[in-house]
Amino acid sequence: MQRTRALTAVAISASTIAALLALPSAEATVSTDVVVNEVYGGGGNSGATLKNDFIELRNNGTAPVSLASWSVQYISAAPGATTTWQVTNLTGSIAPGKTYLVGEAAGAGGTADLPAPDATGAINMSGTAGTVALVTSQTALSCKTAADCAADASVKDLVGYGTAVIHEGTADAPAASNTASVARAAAGTDTDQNGADFTAGDPTPAAGGSGSGGGTQPGPLRIHDIQGAGWVSPVNGQAVTNVPGIVTALRTSGSKGFWMQDPTPDANPATSEGVFVYTSSAPTVAVGDSVLVSGKAQAYYPLASGDTVATTSNLSVTEIGTATVTEVSSGNALPAPIVLSAANVPATYAPDLGGANIESTPVTPSRSVLDFYRSIQGMRVEVDDARVVGPSDAYGEQYVTVKPNEATTYRGGSELLGENQTPSGRLEVVAADGSNPHVSVGDVLTGATVGAMDYSQYGGFLISASTVGTVQNNHLAPVVADANPAKDLSVATYNVENLAPSDPDSKFQRLGAGIVTNLATPDIVSVEEVQDNSGATDDGTVAADQTLTKLTAAIAAAGGPKYAWREIDPANDKDGGQPGGNIRTVFLYNPARVTFVDTGAASVNRTTTGTQVVSKHGEPALSLSPGRIDPANPVWNSSRKPLVGQFSFRGHDVFVIANHFDAKLGDQNQDGRFQYPAQSSALQRSGQAQVEHDFVQKLLDVDKKADVVVVGDLNDYQFSPALSSLRTGTSDGTGPSILTDLISTLPTNEQYTYDYEGVSEVLDHILVSKGIKDLSYQVVHVNAEYTDQASDHDPQVVRIKP
Repeated sequence: MQRTRALTAVAISASTIAALLALPSAEATVSTDVVVNEVYGGGGNSGATLKNDFIELRNNGTAPVSLASWSVQYISAAPGATTTWQVTNLTGSIAPGKTYLVGEAAGAGGTADLPAPDATGAINMSGTAGTVALVTSQTALSCKTAADCAADASVKDLVGYGTAVIHEGTADAPAASNTASVARAAAGTDTDQNGADFTAGDPTPAAGGSGSGGGTQPGPLRIHDIQGAGWVSPVNGQAVTNVPGIVTALRTSGSKGFWMQDPTPDANPATSEGVFVYTSSAPTVAVGDSVLVSGKAQAYYPLASGDTVATTSNLSVTEIGTATVTEVSSGNALPAPIVLSAANVPATYAPDLGGANIESTPVTPSRSVLDFYRSIQGMRVEVDDARVVGPSDAYGEQYVTVKPNEATTYRGGSELLGENQTPSGRLEVVAADGSNPHVSVGDVLTGATVGAMDYSQYGGFLISASTVGTVQNNHLAPVVADANPAKDLSVATYNVENLAPSDPDSKFQRLGAGIVTNLATPDIVSVEEVQDNSGATDDGTVAADQTLTKLTAAIAAAGGPKYAWREIDPANDKDGGQPGGNIRTVFLYNPARVTFVDTGAASVNRTTTGTQVVSKHGEPALSLSPGRIDPANPVWNSSRKPLVGQFSFRGHDVFVIANHFDAKLGDQNQDGRFQYPAQSSALQRSGQAQVEHDFVQKLLDVDKKADVVVVGDLNDYQFSPALSSLRTGTSDGTGPSILTDLISTLPTNEQYTYDYEGVSEVLDHILVSKGIKDLSYQVVHVNAEYTDQASDHDPQVVRIKP
């Protein structure tokens, strides 16, 4: 009850005290309106039937009472200095003579759902002792004693049960348990004596019946009110009650729940009419059900390893969590899906905000793809006859394009043509039932692919597809390199993706066959991501002879030559990559075709000592071959060091530099909230490129016509500052070029070596010095575009006449 209390210190006799104790308290009056009627904190505990805790209110008055600015709050039985009140905000109103049910936290036990509540919170109350307050504001209380709470005018009613320090009257209500609540003994009677007013017994929550706040009537908010016109829900963190919608799709694996959509949209194109309802267990609703959902509106950020909500660059998904669902009807028609195509999907993937957070701007559907998809988040969408631009992975994730004529590669992918120019038609598709269509680039999902618009940390917006189009397999043929003329030296690069002896024999066999058949047995192969003999086991092993023995044996078994190798073991756990794997670059070479020029004393520690360019009889040479380039330079911290080797072919010296530059790990998400995304790794790659450029320049200073081939996984694009630094010594490319990046000599629609989340792009390169004029060059597509891969990179090969 609403009350004001005052304590006055006076001197009175013992007989007077006795007389006063015999009388009812001055505050012992029956409430005229809303009281706490029942409290239960054992929900979901062992032995409980109900899955959730709850608080039930009752209106003893004759008129409705608005609860729009009220809350229920909870504090533990013996609050300490740092203990705070937990708050669940209320909405709607409570009709006279009616109850109002507040659902609270669920536990792992229990078999029965609460009846449909009027409000939902996430307070995990004690099953035996604690204090619940009904408060006429939504500000957390600060009182920690019974006297201080009694003096707080915002406290409408208060119940302490068990051994709670804070309670009304001279005693607590009885202790509750996992199977017992405490409830008023007689229809809402309130004497401000918790010990007398409440008894313990079976929990008896009544379904919400407050009118605008619960029951089977829609609450005050629609889905578009919850989604709002911004990137984060305007009611994020607040309880929402009886939100109406039609169930459009179910998610029965992973983060379980369902999507629902309002069939009566508002007129604002920025506000979505769909939302995901998180149920934690398999949803019990069916597609086509008309439902009312109560729960907590929340912005869910999918987090990568090490991320927090504060640090993630991912966008959020608006959800209704800790949900309770009331079915109104079934078999309803579903809202028509939005058909996505070049006609309605914007041309710009993401706006340039100078790195700022897009969440600080309004959702503007016409501005970018990110805006547009946020404006229809959770709604039914459709793509028709969608061509695959990113192959299925092990998790059943694949990418299609809704713009079949946009940035098309010669094999059917969607190509990255410039920095921050993600193809706007690219969109992820995941079957809602977890099935995997096993599609490759160029295949088509014929007919309609239909589902809810969702968001993933791995690829931005996606269709969680209830219906996946029929697979049309277009049998994309692997590329086979031209045969190598006897007078040409062929040099290849191949990232073999964390190759370890423990990998299945089938991987070694496929890599071997690819080098023999598809790469046409190059004379020299730079192999990246060769792991040590114990693979990812972090046991101090750094040698990789077992890995290389298996690889070279697989090549020979496929009909190739018996390759020899040269490499330098890294210092343990200093070169990045998979922890414990000690990945490195390795030269494989065919000793029947080419000679490796070994220089330098065997006693030199080549892991830490860099090779130097020296002049021998006016010709460039290496002080250490094989050698590393400036391995102590900080630009190589936690990254692979370039391996340089001097080869002799038909009497000519050729210098080959094998690379694996710093990866893009830690860069912000191209599909995320910071646009354009920061690339924190780019600075290190540019530094690495500059060091290598300067080394190449030293070779050319001795002989400007020296034959230098730079190969490997450079983890950056042909138009990036790093590649500009490698070619010209300047990040903007204004310096004189000493190397030609061969990928840039291909037709535009062939300039890619990798498929990252449906985007065909360049990570692997072969560059040659300007003195090399007579050459032929191919990217050999055998992996990146296929659902069945031996590696995630495609190799490439150049044939030169030294």
